[in-house]
Amino acid sequence: MNTDNIEPPRIARLPDDFRWPGGRRVAVIFNIAFEAWSDGQAPGIGPMGNVLKPGYFDTNAHSWAAFGIHRGIHRLIGIADKHGVKASVMVNGVICERDPDTVRRIAGLGHEIVNHSWGMDVIPVYLDEAAERQNLERNHELLTRTSGVAPTGWISPRGTGSLITSRLLAEAGYLHHGDVNDDDRPYVMEFGDRRIVGIPLTMDVNDLPTCIRYGQGPRHMLEIFEDCFRAFRERESVPLMLDVTAHTHVMGRPSGAWVYDEIMRRVGQAGDVWVCTRQEMARYVLDTI
Repeated sequence: MNTDNIEPPRIARLPDDFRWPGGRRVAVIFNIAFEAWSDGQAPGIGPMGNVLKPGYFDTNAHSWAAFGIHRGIHRLIGIADKHGVKASVMVNGVICERDPDTVRRIAGLGHEIVNHSWGMDVIPVYLDEAAERQNLERNHELLTRTSGVAPTGWISPRGTGSLITSRLLAEAGYLHHGDVNDDDRPYVMEFGDRRIVGIPLTMDVNDLPTCIRYGQGPRHMLEIFEDCFRAFRERESVPLMLDVTAHTHVMGRPSGAWVYDEIMRRVGQAGDVWVCTRQEMARYVLDTI
């Protein structure tokens, strides 16, 4: 993509004295990544670690990823509901075709549906503008029709939008997206008279890099959370946000779901943090600054 004519947005970042509702300084978001790949595609990573030769379909990785739609999503949603937590659930459009009832149920329970592209293999940075617009519009319509609720947030697969993704989302009326990593709090991006909140998808407490990339056991994620949570609350004085992210095909398994459960329990015992969805955070930021 030619970058010569791409104008950057105006950025309004949160000041150090900004506070979340109730004067709280720390916000926690629970994300669930409900992911799938297009027909004929498999994840580039899997539980075996070593990749196959080019040109061969990885049946092992494909079956591993399919666990999320069969079992993982139901286990993680059940945990969130047990704690009374509303999660931000990233949903690929292709899942609306494979399991519309579950997508409908997630929205019916009050969880946020976040547009997550058609499939995990459809990454905006690979698309030209026409194809990116088509992908956004196709998934928006499908998620809205299936869930009964129009999504207001977007996160690209791999968190990798194109150079124009933010603008396209703002023009489409989206309130927030998670394709940014350059802050430890959300900020407002202005494209003319359109505003959208960039909410970093923080990776500190995320099962995919913890368990798959770095090969740590689920308990390690709980330890990371404890260290982060303590540092955020005891060693910082500025407004912060902390994502707790579980993928349905990774920590949606009994061996790891207990960590998601335990983190929700510990956050619920802390009276000084704001637990919210990404949509709630975006609305609050837009109404405040």
